Amino acid sequence: MKPIKHAESIDRTTKWRVLIYGKPGVGKTSAIRNLTGKTLVLDLDDSSKVLAGAPNIDVQPFDRSKPSEEWKDFLTGLAERLAGYDNLVIDNVSAFEKDWFVERGRASKNGIGNEIQDYGQWTNYFARILTTVFMDAPINVLVTAWENTRDITSETGQQFSQYAPAIRDSVRDGLLGLTDVVGRVVINPKTGGRGVILEGTDAVYAKNRLDNRTLVSIKDLFEFGNQQSSTQEGK
Repeated sequence: MKPIKHAESIDRTTKWRVLIYGKPGVGKTSAIRNLTGKTLVLDLDDSSKVLAGAPNIDVQPFDRSKPSEEWKDFLTGLAERLAGYDNLVIDNVSAFEKDWFVERGRASKNGIGNEIQDYGQWTNYFARILTTVFMDAPINVLVTAWENTRDITSETGQQFSQYAPAIRDSVRDGLLGLTDVVGRVVINPKTGGRGVILEGTDAVYAKNRLDNRTLVSIKDLFEFGNQQSSTQEGK
């Protein structure tokens, strides 16, 4: 076993694991510009054009027609691949999920639809990939996802919309359990500013175990432990 370490020596603000999600166009990929240090982006949905001209950011293209093969190549020698980087961004896992099922559909009997076993295999496959990334990457890891909205009726009959990362329920909770921070990216309709909700409710999947912020401007999101950061959405 690894040596025991004192809680006083634990630094919550290094080698963090963060997931942000939101509707397309709210600025999830653009937020990568706010990361400190050198960053490698695994571009799963071809959205890296918004990073054009950004210093200290490298982009690893991803062939969406063969996601399984691409992930195998990426994870081979992961530690060596990440040498010299401070941050790894997986952008975005919702697109990857969609592409994986398309790939499996092409391999099905009718060449189109997915078979029942695909769904169970996806759960195990996705868990292995993200666990490998989170456990083996010796740097900060940011994961992005699209947003899924569904109508919920509570036991008391109250109806409300629930917002969550757009990945299947079977893998979502496991992924969120591995992360230090889960944030929903939103746009302030009055100011146009972008903010991140970091406090979970029945309606919003979110959490923050790195500091006590519950709402933060997206430009300050990665300043964990700095309580001088803005806590006003889209300030």
